[in-house]
This record gives sequence, C-alpha cells and structure tokens, in this order.
Amino acid sequence: MALIAENRSSLSNCESKLQDSLSLNTEIGKPNQEVFASALLEIAEKDKDIVVVTSDSRGSAKLLNFAERLPEQLVEVGVAEQNLVGMAAGLASCGKKVFAVSPASFLTTRALEQIKNDVCYSDQPVTLVGVSAGVSYGALGSTHHSLHDIAVLRAINNIDIVLPADNFETQQVVRASVDHGKPLYIRFGKRPAPHVNREQTTFVIGQATILRDGRDVAFFATGETVYPSLAAADMLLAKGVTARVISMHTIAPLDSATILQAATDCRAIITVEEHMIQGGLGEAVAGHLLQFGMARPFRIVGILNEYTVTGSQIDIFNHYGISGSALAALAFRLLG
Repeated sequence: MALIAENRSSLSNCESKLQDSLSLNTEIGKPNQEVFASALLEIAEKDKDIVVVTSDSRGSAKLLNFAERLPEQLVEVGVAEQNLVGMAAGLASCGKKVFAVSPASFLTTRALEQIKNDVCYSDQPVTLVGVSAGVSYGALGSTHHSLHDIAVLRAINNIDIVLPADNFETQQVVRASVDHGKPLYIRFGKRPAPHVNREQTTFVIGQATILRDGRDVAFFATGETVYPSLAAADMLLAKGVTARVISMHTIAPLDSATILQAATDCRAIITVEEHMIQGGLGEAVAGHLLQFGMARPFRIVGILNEYTVTGSQIDIFNHYGISGSALAALAFRLLG
C-alpha cells in the first residue's frame, strides 16, 4: 500500500508540475456544466419553447438560477428518471425544445428503456443532458460513476452523442442542440475545464477538432481527457516526437474522414476517454479503422473492467494512466 501511495503521489506531483508548465498557454475555465446552465438560460430567455425537465438535480446541474428566472420553463419530477425522460418525450412531441437533465449515471441506467423507446424509437428531438459525468463524483464511487453511458447509447439507433472538452465546445453544443432536430446526449463534468480550443471558431456536431498537428502519434480524446492528451503532446514535443491531438467531441456519429486521415498520417494511435475501455470511443475508432482495412499500433486508455479505485477525479485519472506523463510514456512505447 505504501508503494501504491508513493506512486500516486509521484503521478500527482508530475501532473501538478505539468499544469504549471502549461499555465502560460492554458487558462482554466469554469466547469462545463456551469457554462451549460448559463448558456441555456441565455437562449431560453429569448425562446419560450425551451423547457428543462429535471429529476431533483437542478442544484447539481447549476440550474437554480434558471428555475428562479424562468419557473414556467422548468419541470421538476423528483427522483424519477423514467418519468423525466417520458415527460420530456411528450413535451417534445408537442413542439417544445426539451432538455432532460439528470446525473449521467442515473439518467442512462434507470431511464434506458425510455431513452430507447420514448425518445429514439419515437424520434423525439429531446436533448438528454448527463451532468456530473464520468468519475466526477470521485469518492462516492462506482455507484455514482457513469462509465457505461457511451457504450449503452452507442448501441441504440438514432441518437447523437457529444462530450465537450471545454467551455467553448460546451457553449457551441448548447446552441447547436436547440434546433438539432433529433435525439442528442450531452455529457458534462464538474471540474473547472482548461480552455483547449484557441483558434477554433466553428463547431459542428459530428466533425472532430484537430487541436494540435503531428505525424508520429495521434491522440483521439474526448471530454475532459483532451487536456491531458495536450499535456502529453507538449512532453513528447520536447523529446522530438510530434503528436496530433484530436478532440473527438462527437462519438456518434463518428468523424470518419478525420479518423482515417490520422491513421494515414501517423505511426501510432492512442484513444483516451473517461469511460470503461469496453464500448466507448476506443472501440468505436478501432472498429472503424478495421472496417477500412487500416492497422496501426493502437491502445485504448480509459477505465479498466473493474470497480474504480476511490479518490478524486484526478486521483482516478492518474491511477488509470490518464495523465500527460503516462500518455507520453505510452506513446514512446508504441513508437518503439
């Protein structure tokens, strides 16, 4: 146990030093779910057809201000996720632009049948919003972690899946979701998000963003794992290795062109996600490449097939190799 604690401490120190080394170029923003709430309020004040349905989660979703300012545009169903999704589908069928908001771990398990049938099969343009996603709940443990949501929703027809990396992507996907016209799942975390999009001025659901170009290794990252991937790219560059870092904010539909181009240009591929290694981004990218007959040294970095260790989100990330130092070391191994 002492050795494990020592290793974790070393990784945390490395991550802290890396944060300092990038601080000149990387500003830390707000938690994405806070940006979601403020962006949605701004839009909803001008569009009375926007309705938010919550399952006793307006506090955790940062929607208290929305409820106070627009009480007639918020429906509270209590701890009843199945009712949440069913009512959201019904409101959407009446022409409302509905956001069904709940902790991701509960939304995509308790209400999976309603997501599948009431929303997707019935083709209702509901925006399902999973807050406190991934391992955001930290020490509350595996019961509260949403490490399955991408896998189960990828298996359902007619739903797009988006994991914003930073405040910019969050604002953009909220605006895009209002008139998206089909079922959509968006996933947000609780931790302040570093700004990773600097020069990017456009955001399109289904179109990945290349944040850094390189020809040695490609990092396909999504959500809050984009930042450690950029950190790894900086560490690799210092050793003469160039890394392409791609924000795969949309997991469904996949951006085929960007995936295939990276496999053509780069010698190795690493996918990084705050999700189980089964059924998520990594398997989606791997399967896509194999369908096109493309093979490269390839690794999926995510949460292993086990109940997670106890700790903060950063502790869990470090334990499973989702840090700049660990990703850089993995890239070196893949490149030989």
